[in-house]
Amino acid sequence: MRRLRSNPDGSNKHQRVRRVAGSALVTFALVLAAACGGSTLDPEYVQSANNPNGVSGGGTPGDVTGSGDTPADAGPDAGDSGTGDSGGGASIPGVKSASCDGFKNQKGITDKQILLGNSSDISGPVPGLFTAAQQGTKAYIAYFNATTSICGRKLALTTLDSRTDAGADQQAYTKLCESVFAAVGSMSAFDSGGAATAQRCGLPDIRTAAVTATRNACSTCFGAQATGAREFSNAIPDFFVKHYKAASQKAAFLYLNAGASAENAVTQQKIETRRGMKFVYSSGIDVAEFNYGPYVQQMKSKGVRWVQFIGGYQQGVRLAQAMQSANFKPDVKFFDPTVYDAGFVRSGGSAVEGSITFTNFTPFEESQPEINLYKRWLQQVAPGAAPTFFGLFAWSATKLFVAQSLSLGGKLTRSSLVASVRGVRDWKADGAHGPMDVGGKHSPSCVRFLQLRGGKWVPLKGTAYVCHGAGKA
Repeated sequence: MRRLRSNPDGSNKHQRVRRVAGSALVTFALVLAAACGGSTLDPEYVQSANNPNGVSGGGTPGDVTGSGDTPADAGPDAGDSGTGDSGGGASIPGVKSASCDGFKNQKGITDKQILLGNSSDISGPVPGLFTAAQQGTKAYIAYFNATTSICGRKLALTTLDSRTDAGADQQAYTKLCESVFAAVGSMSAFDSGGAATAQRCGLPDIRTAAVTATRNACSTCFGAQATGAREFSNAIPDFFVKHYKAASQKAAFLYLNAGASAENAVTQQKIETRRGMKFVYSSGIDVAEFNYGPYVQQMKSKGVRWVQFIGGYQQGVRLAQAMQSANFKPDVKFFDPTVYDAGFVRSGGSAVEGSITFTNFTPFEESQPEINLYKRWLQQVAPGAAPTFFGLFAWSATKLFVAQSLSLGGKLTRSSLVASVRGVRDWKADGAHGPMDVGGKHSPSCVRFLQLRGGKWVPLKGTAYVCHGAGKA
């Protein structure tokens, strides 16, 4: 693979990269990985991954940031007793609980509980990087324990810290292999470390997302936010060719030179060109670059009408402000989904008004039963915490574990669970997000669009997901 580095004038230099992600929504995790590897990325930028709505407070429960040697028992909440079914009945619509006949205790399973594990980046260069993933996992376990059980067993959680380090990820998964039945909701910017360990011991690892090719290749590892190398949704260029045809023929692509952003820029531009868009300018921007004026002048001189940017929301604001200062007003300002953040709106002001982004999950501003459930139980385990992309997909990963376990009933084992998840090709978490090909490990093709109007993100051209398949570069 090549890392494409460009100067403002469009000239290119090539460098190697080893990290890939097939979903633009996971690209951010790889940008973070590059930041932790020694770049000068703004700490405020990387911190936004865990707090996309700009809400602070709530902290992190002590059992999340601890060593993880003691399971964190997310017990029932008296305020929401749910069904109270202790016999194994599913609380998940559309999931039929299998008979518990033949159910056996095994590694991580006792007469009373099923012990799960989560290893996420909690400490390291960016403290609390993926705390939201552990919070989302704990939230679902708390909800589940208050509503039902799996063949009479409640769920318990051991939390470990992968410390934004591949070696720590490997060490964590060595511990999990020896003690828990399965891992759920894990998220690490350097997740290659524990891939071989998980596969070797047969540990089911239903993650928030896999962000390296090595983790995605692990036969027992899956992401609730599915990813595939060099894939991108066809619906995105199709949308702009249909609704902004003239602008799409005078397009520019700018991207942050960090992590896999450059590689994803190459992939996306190839697929967008194949679907009918025409690019007249493309350039990478170094992480330490603060003057975006030259890039804006290049776009003005080339008559650009459609601008796409991949990077953190702070860099997106910087670009939007540079365009405003130069009185450059393209028809379309299209940003990576990381701009779905209160910080982008607050710091960008009038410069970011009219910005467009896309998502493959239900926006948190909207009322949707599963999203509402996640937000409510998040407050039970982490009062004051903001709902996030990573938290939602950790919730989804834990929900997927429960759904598959209930459907297996008495046949539940590590190997049967892996085989069952491998067959999941259309996972929506009861409408919380678009369909995910979890078992096939392909990037999601279904997206919907949002536009910033009056300082608020609102649906653009409807709320339905648009599904045109995923292109491969």
